Amino acid sequence: MVFGGVVDGGGQRGHVLLLAGDAAVRRGGVLVAPGVNVAALAMVPANVLLGCGVPADMVCLEGVRDPNTVLARLRVAAGAAGPLFVYVSGRLTADRRGRRLYVALAGTTAGSVRYTSLPWEWLVGELRSRSAGVATLVVDLVADRAAWPLVGEYGTLPGLAGLAGVEAFGVVRGPGTPAGDGASGGVSGYTRQWIDQLGRAPVRPTNVEVHVLAAGSSGLAPGTLVVPSARELEMRSAAAPGHPPHAPAPASMPEPVPVGPATEPAPGPGPEASVAGDPRARLHALAVGGRHEEADVVARAWEREVSERWGRVSPEAVQCAEIRADLARMAGDFVSATRLWMGAGRARLQWQGVDAVEVRDAAAGALYCWTQIRDRTGALDAGPEVVDLLRVLPLLDPDHLRLAELRLAALRTPDHSRGLHA
Repeated sequence: MVFGGVVDGGGQRGHVLLLAGDAAVRRGGVLVAPGVNVAALAMVPANVLLGCGVPADMVCLEGVRDPNTVLARLRVAAGAAGPLFVYVSGRLTADRRGRRLYVALAGTTAGSVRYTSLPWEWLVGELRSRSAGVATLVVDLVADRAAWPLVGEYGTLPGLAGLAGVEAFGVVRGPGTPAGDGASGGVSGYTRQWIDQLGRAPVRPTNVEVHVLAAGSSGLAPGTLVVPSARELEMRSAAAPGHPPHAPAPASMPEPVPVGPATEPAPGPGPEASVAGDPRARLHALAVGGRHEEADVVARAWEREVSERWGRVSPEAVQCAEIRADLARMAGDFVSATRLWMGAGRARLQWQGVDAVEVRDAAAGALYCWTQIRDRTGALDAGPEVVDLLRVLPLLDPDHLRLAELRLAALRTPDHSRGLHA
């Protein structure tokens, strides 16, 4: 990989620290599997995570029960003179008495938070203590019922704004967030997108670019805290007129993606006007803000331009269709979302094959959205294509195909009320 926009290690040694906290589980479903996230991220070379070519150490912490052990590792990492990358995944919790945020560790219970969890201010404090070297913090967290109200009061993760020389990125999902937020193989959607964006581009994107693309492409549920948000990035760009805006873009798109004021809908040409660059950050902001119709218009215009330039079944056009599918899901239009995911899956099958992760993700997206269709006619129309797609993907869970076939059979019978909601 060629490093673009990278830091200069100055001949010093870099350090990567990956921390897997406690898993977040709700009603038997895993909302975040920190160990899986860390294992997947650990497959990315350390110098790619750091964004430079210096030698680097990587430490993975999983199953740790003592917060002092984590603190010691943090202190060593923060004391490294070279570039630093810290990743934290798990359950964000709070104590009942002091109303402080903690990263839950293995074995943490509601009554043992103060003794078995890592205080959030410890993490921030160690990063603040760095005297030299750039640092990156990435978090993929689920807040439990004790922490989520505090996150809402703060409106962000406390202490990050005052960290000089530290870039902080991440997402915090709420306690009721569905497990399927674009996850793949147990890896949560946001972390998976970080891995994919770092691995697919011939020139390494900047961290801001990766974050914007990850937040915009991972199907985050409405209400998810994104740090920094699209609005915060716009404000940063506007506050620094002497510097060009950040420009996230996949390698296949030749034009940059503005994440400055240009991403905010503004008066001017109508919705059918040309879309400049890659509007993913704008689409994410519109969808999270509930402006689904406007997001759909912008996405359709972008897909049309990409199709005219690269072809309707090109990888670029299929990626646009997948983004439209996720926008439709967020808007509750599961019929459109199902058809878009199926179209993307069939297109990817032609030039990637049945064992490609993207093909399986498209099929899983189609299946999930189809199960959410409550209108019998819509579900019956899309059902045969969903089942056909699942039948050619032997690597998917066999239960998925069996349940889909049962649901389709139930839809085809006069008494379909039970099968429709299977």
